Amino acid sequence: MDVVFVDDDDTLREANLQSFALEGLTAMAVPSAGRALDVLDADFPGVVVTDIRMPGMDGLALFRRLRALDPDLPVILITGHGDIPMAVGAIREGAYHFLPKPYPAEQLLAAVRHALEKRRLVLENRRLARAVEAAGAEDGAFLGAAPAMRRLRETLRQVADAAVDVLVEGRRAAARTWWRASSTR
Repeated sequence: MDVVFVDDDDTLREANLQSFALEGLTAMAVPSAGRALDVLDADFPGVVVTDIRMPGMDGLALFRRLRALDPDLPVILITGHGDIPMAVGAIREGAYHFLPKPYPAEQLLAAVRHALEKRRLVLENRRLARAVEAAGAEDGAFLGAAPAMRRLRETLRQVADAAVDVLVEGRRAAARTWWRASSTR
């Protein structure tokens, strides 16, 4: 799912679901902040778009709860009752974007697309960090499952306790190809 859209206005929820669908985005619309919290977790791969003024928990309180859950989750705030100080405050707190109602669909879609790309990068970074951690602290600098990388790690384990300095050098195949091409000229 790409987007969770939170607004207590039925018509606005339906209109935005249509806009997201036409743009090829998968979206879920929920009528309250509480319902949004029921479907979101720290690994949610998408973006949250929420109205600020809603009965019960308002959008700013939802935004703060989501920040506590995952500070990197992009949250776009929308409101028909906002002002500049409110927008500046929300952005300073970490909101991804702030849109006053009524907003053009293209403006919301552009903000969502940018936020999705940011989210994708954050989650990929987390995945890579977990891979490094799983590989172990001693092997963290030498990732890879290729036979050459396995031999390198084994060699380093063998010399690790020796009282010698070790310099590991390497080069990429593309760099080697470029060197050969440039050295023949």
